[in-house]
Amino acid sequence: MSSAGISGTWSIGELAEHAGVTVKTVRFYSDRGLLPEAARSAGGHRRYGPEALDRLRLIRSLRTLDLPVPEVGRVLERSLGDEDALDEALEDAVAGRLSELGPQLAALRWREAALMLLRDCPPGERADRLRLIGAVSAPPGTQSLARFWRRWLPPRLPARVVSEILDRSVPQPPADPAPAQVLAFARLHAFVSRDCPGPHGANQPAAHRTDEGYRPAVLYDGLAEAHDLTAVELRAGRPPRQGGALDCFVSAYARSRGVRDTPAFRRELSGQLAADPRIDHYWRLVAEVTAPPSGGPPEPTPGAAHDWLCAALAAQTAGHAGPAGGASQG
Repeated sequence: MSSAGISGTWSIGELAEHAGVTVKTVRFYSDRGLLPEAARSAGGHRRYGPEALDRLRLIRSLRTLDLPVPEVGRVLERSLGDEDALDEALEDAVAGRLSELGPQLAALRWREAALMLLRDCPPGERADRLRLIGAVSAPPGTQSLARFWRRWLPPRLPARVVSEILDRSVPQPPADPAPAQVLAFARLHAFVSRDCPGPHGANQPAAHRTDEGYRPAVLYDGLAEAHDLTAVELRAGRPPRQGGALDCFVSAYARSRGVRDTPAFRRELSGQLAADPRIDHYWRLVAEVTAPPSGGPPEPTPGAAHDWLCAALAAQTAGHAGPAGGASQG
């Protein structure tokens, strides 16, 4: 291997030989200002000092991380031979690259699961599934789901209440989805993208509408607490029953209407909380989207909590359970 030549400098070929790269690589980085020349020969050829070797090796290491050339230049400019400054510059560059890779990896995982879904689907279903999954990005966004809830909710709800409902009701796409989850999310997107019949909020159950005397903002505040209490029951595998969760649920409706929680009110409320096939279908798809890949029990959704509470209320008002909470005081 050659040693440093004239005045302790190397030619471009000698530097390339020491670094184990091609002359073309050295020229590329030199032309972009990443590898300064130490001098020029009498014939005008580039000469590099021995320090260029360490700099070239650092450049190559940064490029193996797929850092763009301009970012490599910023790291080199910030370090200027200072080890502490180099460490700080590397930390920032690595953090930035990781933040860029996250969405890219999520997109690749989503596309992989989508391809597996198409590969393994039953004969005759491939074209339909392709249309479904082709309608969403990779990974998909949740804007269509948020729009669905904004159309369905009663009008003039406070922004804070709407934001909390959306946080609870709009599932995030799985970071590492199974093919079945990709299909469920695509079906969910297709479902919520259909026209929602009726004016804004008209599809609400009677117990949620202002024309029935309810104040939706008060109601939804109370329902959030009731759903949290019910999630505990669902995780424990308990069947619908009287208790604190049901009392909190009924109390939310009573407060929103400005009336007492009595047996008569519970019977009336039970009759008003009719099933909504559209919302029920939404929550079934959400349960599929959020199902653990391991096959364990899914995390309770607000839809599952609502069904549990309605079943508990129906059983109580039908005389299948004793009075609970405020109803016993009526």
